[in-house]
Amino acid sequence: MNAPATSFDAVTVTILPPVARFNLRIAPSDLAAASQAFGLSLPTKIGQGEQNADRGAYCIGPDEWLLHAAEADQQAIVAAFDEVRANTPHSLVVISDRELTIGITGPAAAELLSVACPLDLSRIPVGGAKRTVFDYAQVTLIRDGEDAFRLEVWRSYFPHVHGLLEVATRELALGL
Repeated sequence: MNAPATSFDAVTVTILPPVARFNLRIAPSDLAAASQAFGLSLPTKIGQGEQNADRGAYCIGPDEWLLHAAEADQQAIVAAFDEVRANTPHSLVVISDRELTIGITGPAAAELLSVACPLDLSRIPVGGAKRTVFDYAQVTLIRDGEDAFRLEVWRSYFPHVHGLLEVATRELALGL
């Protein structure tokens, strides 16, 4: 999906390149083993994120994490968690192909997202992530900077979400 970026001076909407993406379910008491397998300390509080180079870990539930890595690392990560499985019960599901990522950047990024997202975006810290909805589509919203967000959308909802963002971007550009 290489759609062109939609933008005006205050906001840009871009489809980002694919990443290796995983859903990890594990008891919080076993986070040390999971952190070692992933190569990054997993955050302990819902909404928190940790990033280092091309790895990202976001706590999105009491025992659930969204993990990101370079596409080339997918098999190595699966193998590392397979080694952990004998002593640490968990579920690691590769969801790389399930979702697409939309980058939303610029001074009007939060205003654009507020068109269809019910969250108070000012309460999401930089580096944090929240599972929420955009219109009726379930999404994961990651805040990369004061004016930079990533919206992770299931492929089946992508046309709807991306279409809403394009319309709202044009409306913002017109001052509506």
